[in-house]
Amino acid sequence: QLQPVESGGGLVQPGGSLRLSCVVSGSITSVFNSGELGWYRQAPGKQRELVAAISRSGSTNYADSVKGRFTISKDNSRKSVFLQMNSLLPEDTAVYYCKFDPSYGYGSKTFWGQGTQVTVSS
Repeated sequence: QLQPVESGGGLVQPGGSLRLSCVVSGSITSVFNSGELGWYRQAPGKQRELVAAISRSGSTNYADSVKGRFTISKDNSRKSVFLQMNSLLPEDTAVYYCKFDPSYGYGSKTFWGQGTQVTVSS
């Protein structure tokens, strides 16, 4: 069973940086390489929203609110996706989730991690 596992969250001051990591455990390399990955976040009382996504070809897209501050990347050999977050703002406070969409082998199923808390506060 595939299971994304996030890490790297924590408390940081405004203007600071954090790097989130997500390992997609249980996946074979070919499945990971063919899939699409994304980081989402959910703040209290708000809907879950897309933060950044990376396709199997490596193309990326970002929410307008994080463009120029966040960078998504992946390492196929480590079956991992990362989110480098710079110039953090209090409004970036949320639980951040990793999502993995395999392109084959699992039908239309999407896999979510359990989330990691990011708190931006002085």
